[in-house]
Amino acid sequence: MLILRSVVFNLLFYLNLLAHVIAAIPTYALPRRAFMTIAWSWGRTTNWLLGVVTNTKVEYRGVEKIPPGALLVASKHQSVWETAALLPLFDDPAYIFKRELMWIPIFGWYAWKTDMIPIDRNARGGALAGMIGRVRDELARGRQIVIFPEGTRTVPGAPPAYKQGVTRLYQAANVPCLPIALNSGLFWPRRKFMRYPGTIRLEVLDPIPPGLDPDVFAARLERDIETATARLIAEAKEEPAR
Repeated sequence: MLILRSVVFNLLFYLNLLAHVIAAIPTYALPRRAFMTIAWSWGRTTNWLLGVVTNTKVEYRGVEKIPPGALLVASKHQSVWETAALLPLFDDPAYIFKRELMWIPIFGWYAWKTDMIPIDRNARGGALAGMIGRVRDELARGRQIVIFPEGTRTVPGAPPAYKQGVTRLYQAANVPCLPIALNSGLFWPRRKFMRYPGTIRLEVLDPIPPGLDPDVFAARLERDIETATARLIAEAKEEPAR
């Protein structure tokens, strides 16, 4: 039954994605917010499908801590799930993602239309400098910049590997940084088609104010996210099986 539910969910997930991609076509001629309405719908319907098909519930905690306006969002990254699930939390999010995704037909066009921020990982210092410039521009428009500090999805419980990029952005942005912890990798593992029942929990943590010493910021960000993530993983493992 678990395998069947996972197969059905994956089929419906991609059909749902396709339906939203098609629905978004008219937004090419409209302001960015029109497309974001479609993106927010995709995030919410993904959560709904998880609950209905795989008995995987979703719980958001601490959303009242999200400050209004321009913001740097630093989220733990364990699964494809948070790519969709973070969208409904923010008024005008802009993701930082690898440049190669811009080359994907349709997806890349939408990323361009919505002013997402690509980065060339092979360009090293030059890439970071260009990204900082784009981030400042989008923050000036009041947007929320979403970055995954480890740069890629990690297995729950794996040793953290935070990159320097998030600290450099924090220094340049001069806005609060909002840490986010989660346990999604337990239920939607990376590079696997299985989806497991339980409760995915995403927790918004206390914002980190701007202006801290870079080393102090980096240590606090990693400590806050990793401590909360370990707690969420432990909670999930203590739940009775569904």
